[in-house]
Amino acid sequence: MILEIKNYIKISNSIDEILKNSPFKLKYIIEKSGISEPTFFRKMKEKKFLPEELLKIAEIIEPEESFLKSLEEAENDFKNGVYYSHDEVMKISEERFLKKYGNKVV
Repeated sequence: MILEIKNYIKISNSIDEILKNSPFKLKYIIEKSGISEPTFFRKMKEKKFLPEELLKIAEIIEPEESFLKSLEEAENDFKNGVYYSHDEVMKISEERFLKKYGNKVV
């Protein structure tokens, strides 16, 4: 656990350099992060991003890693029997639709 915390501190302290070396423009990263521009620059200057915000930024600037991690998690879920059948997904989707739109034709 100590190693993970040290890595988090290292990333947090060097986020400005990480973003500078990113292949993406800062404006794109800010837009995709959902953090307002003034808040983003303040957090970057003060090095005070929340862990969830750093995760979101990492997913933006390293989409391949994020995608591979998602696939790995999905594979593990499937192996552990954590999935829904087609019928279950359709039922859940129908319930969400009816909750949102009622019986209206959309």
